[in-house]
Amino acid sequence: MSYDLAVWEGERPADDAAAGRRFAELYDTYMDSDGPGVAPTERITAFVAALLERWPDLTEDEDDISPWSSGPLISEASGPLIYFPMRWSMVEEASVYVAGVASSMGLTCYDPQSQCLWPR
Repeated sequence: MSYDLAVWEGERPADDAAAGRRFAELYDTYMDSDGPGVAPTERITAFVAALLERWPDLTEDEDDISPWSSGPLISEASGPLIYFPMRWSMVEEASVYVAGVASSMGLTCYDPQSQCLWPR
């Protein structure tokens, strides 16, 4: 079982409902297409690199300490959006960290399961 978060470039939406609409638009544009994916933007690539400084990529996790449920993590990114799964057992710790890194980089973090922005 995994838990997903979405992080994207752009102004932070005014509220959770607006964030849900923006996530749906970005997902439809960048993740839900039949064509080839769009290369991640520089900011999203830098965000992924920051996450991988804290925990290893799943593809390199010899000690089973990574919260990521897929790898390589950058493969979950397209254009200005990354939508990625995390191991359920590490959701609490990883979500807080992900949201903090996203906020520090001027990115928006959204939890589609709870339909809310992070950090709260």
